[in-house]
Amino acid sequence: MSSPLPPIVSEEKWRSALEEQIAREKAHTRERDRLNAARRRLPMTEVRTDYVFDGPQGEATLLDLFEGRRQLIVYHFMFGPDWEAGCDGCSWVVDAMTHPAHLNARDTTLVLVSRAPREKLIRYQARMGWQHPTWYSSLNSRFNQDMGVTSCHCDAPGTDRGERHGISVFLRDGERVYRTYFSGKRGVEYLGSLWTYLDLTPYGRQEAWEDSPPGWPQTPPYVWNRRHDEYET
Repeated sequence: MSSPLPPIVSEEKWRSALEEQIAREKAHTRERDRLNAARRRLPMTEVRTDYVFDGPQGEATLLDLFEGRRQLIVYHFMFGPDWEAGCDGCSWVVDAMTHPAHLNARDTTLVLVSRAPREKLIRYQARMGWQHPTWYSSLNSRFNQDMGVTSCHCDAPGTDRGERHGISVFLRDGERVYRTYFSGKRGVEYLGSLWTYLDLTPYGRQEAWEDSPPGWPQTPPYVWNRRHDEYET
């Protein structure tokens, strides 16, 4: 049995319906711009715990995850210590992640963090064919628990074992690190392009058209972005 089709109308009626739909979508875009402007004005809280991660270069601190940049986006990838494979939904999210050079050009680093040991992360990363982003294990710290993505019931029976996905955003001021934003559940459906990742950060896209607080870094649009192999280090 074939699938049902949308209504078939004349081109005139189709264009009329399309214009109505585009008008609603433009209103949605303007509302999203207002939400992003409000996000750039959120207060933040200092992270005072000295977390330890296991990464490609060995032991790392939360400050190390920034790689010297001002902003850090952490995707909390569901992968428990005793799991044999990472979460399938989180894998969808990482499949859609783009080349990091464009985020780096906006002083932003994107990483993955999971509780599984580094050896399992390496094997799964190879299986998925992912070259980036950098993936860290938080097995030897309370980072996941403190960020609210691993519950105290992490050893309880069940498919998720107390793990949940989410995304945290951090801002660095010298040696001090602040958490500025968190979203989980369907909030991560918003991810998938460079623009949507930057929209989550305190500085946003850093383009002059944005409604940002005075003094925020901004440049004209369409002049900063390059091919990913054309950025200066």
